[in-house]
Amino acid sequence: MNAASPAYFDALETRPPEQREDALMSALPKVIAHARTHAPAYAAMLAGVSPGDITNREALASLPVTRKSELLERQKASRSRGDPFGGFSTIGWGPRGGALRVFASPGPIYEPEGMAADYWRGARAMYAAGFRSGDLVHNSFSYHLTPAGSMMETAAHALRCTVFPGGVGNTELQLQAAAELGPHAYTGTPSFLKILLDKAADLGIALPSIRKAAVSGEALPPSLRQWFADRGVVAYQFYATADLGLIAYETEAREGLVLDEQVLLEIVRPGTNQTVPDGEVGEVVVTTLNPDYPLIRFGTGDLSAVLPGRCPTGRTNTRIRGWMGRADQTAKVRGMFVHPSQVADIARRHPEVRRARLVVSGEMANDRMTLQVEVAQQADGLSARIAETIRDVTKLRGEVVLAPPGSLPNDGKVIEDARSYK
Repeated sequence: MNAASPAYFDALETRPPEQREDALMSALPKVIAHARTHAPAYAAMLAGVSPGDITNREALASLPVTRKSELLERQKASRSRGDPFGGFSTIGWGPRGGALRVFASPGPIYEPEGMAADYWRGARAMYAAGFRSGDLVHNSFSYHLTPAGSMMETAAHALRCTVFPGGVGNTELQLQAAAELGPHAYTGTPSFLKILLDKAADLGIALPSIRKAAVSGEALPPSLRQWFADRGVVAYQFYATADLGLIAYETEAREGLVLDEQVLLEIVRPGTNQTVPDGEVGEVVVTTLNPDYPLIRFGTGDLSAVLPGRCPTGRTNTRIRGWMGRADQTAKVRGMFVHPSQVADIARRHPEVRRARLVVSGEMANDRMTLQVEVAQQADGLSARIAETIRDVTKLRGEVVLAPPGSLPNDGKVIEDARSYK
């Protein structure tokens, strides 16, 4: 923390953007070289890559995207060989191996926690939410199997806060502890905070001490944010995953989420490795500078978009719009799966196509596929050629609708399931 600038966690948040970019790009080749040397998965995946060549975003975009499904499959394949992390981790067990804890997310996917202080980098998000040294933090994230509880506990400790490890459930016991201990802040899901405050009101228990909250794991709609504010609690969102730690966090400006200082973020078209222009909705792909678990171009499966301009608070890092849905839009049509990557393949085979969106309509067992494509010029026979490609790629028939550039919705959807399930 920078004592001279109490509004910010540290001076990194307000450095010139070009200075940040230089620092990230200087660190990137070292992270890639370290991953190739110490993480077997990257030794194989990046075998033909020279780390010294990956010094800008264009070069980074040439590397493959690793999605959660691939991470899971690699972990499953390597477990019998004694590697639960699928070759992505550079650390193992115990003090000499470097892992302090290991967690399990649904799948199961296993994540190592290294020994670095504030390993998941959550302190920055807590600081932006107003958490300060000496605060007592009521932590209602899960301490069981998944890393969320540890993630925010270590973040609070980095701020020199005291933590009450509430975890999930046991609402009445947590409410009793909150009433008797008087925590200054809450971290957990917004829904559980609402449960606590509702229960307190039902029982006539006052909770005057809780005045700030750092919430995640669920959406925080404006109506719920206002509901908290009406009860004296100012809530801030942050965006983190079990694999990557903190990705972005909200500030008092309430204009999107500011990126963490230790991540490189790209937005790619779902089902592809291709980055999209700023402002277009796509899948969040993140590269971390974590030497213990150096995930490179990791596809989160979440949709978001880059916001233009800088945060009014003076923070200079890129902002994103927050969570906007899931990128995995696989649909089952007439008994066959159709994937976003197949839609991308169809578009790639026709240079005239700028964007494509597959709409599945009708009723189950009577499905219709319509591929809407943006083209600058409607060349003769283009619809028929695209329809033939649809059959070739998906083994299904589909109609084609040509549309002018910019006419398709900017919501990140590559496959829209518009069927009736009645």
